Amino acid sequence: MLKRLVCLAVLLTIAAAGSASARDELASARLSDGKDFPYVLTTGGGTPRYGVILMPGGSGSLDPRMVDGKLTLSLGGNFLIRSREIFAEGPFVAASTDATTTPDRIMAIVRDLQRRYGSIPVYVIGTSRSTDSTMTLSPALDGMVAGFVHTSSTNRIASFDTRKFKSRHLVVYHAMDACQVTKPSSSASARSNGAETIEVTGGTSTGDDCQARAYHGYNGIERATVDKIKAWIARS
Repeated sequence: MLKRLVCLAVLLTIAAAGSASARDELASARLSDGKDFPYVLTTGGGTPRYGVILMPGGSGSLDPRMVDGKLTLSLGGNFLIRSREIFAEGPFVAASTDATTTPDRIMAIVRDLQRRYGSIPVYVIGTSRSTDSTMTLSPALDGMVAGFVHTSSTNRIASFDTRKFKSRHLVVYHAMDACQVTKPSSSASARSNGAETIEVTGGTSTGDDCQARAYHGYNGIERATVDKIKAWIARS
């Protein structure tokens, strides 16, 4: 009951902050060897109590940079990247970065977020091809991040056993995802391997079945999908 009340309070805070404009900035994180790399920090004006690290699918290359004084990035149409402002609403902050399987790159962002906002729990979120990254990172970062969210996962998710992990795992999928490498049946079967799952419906599908504006990319239901993910995070 208490967890439900906390979750409801978080959702009300998110809804109240929905009209606030989010802000992007080009931030940098430091690797253990002392080298810095850029990522996109998106804040919504609230006091962050949770952090999310967003990795795009496809090529996975976000390549954030300043061009003529403006923030420029690739893969802006990707589900997670185009939804980063929704992720950043309320008591959340979002960090968008290249897809990676290198634990040090993820932990560099975690350290930077926690330097800015204190010891907030941080979740790593991938979509489509970058769920291969979230699955690969899971053993190395188990217990070091609060959890992982795998959306429109590659079919490998069907055999991905999360029961041995300390970090939480959520699998999100669209019931009508027609991409053959991210079948809904594969994501649904993740329940038997210990992951929590969320099935979504609705929206519209245009173009290639495996691209961002198809059901595969939660086209037209971005807010509803992100709110479900954030509600799950807030139940921790």
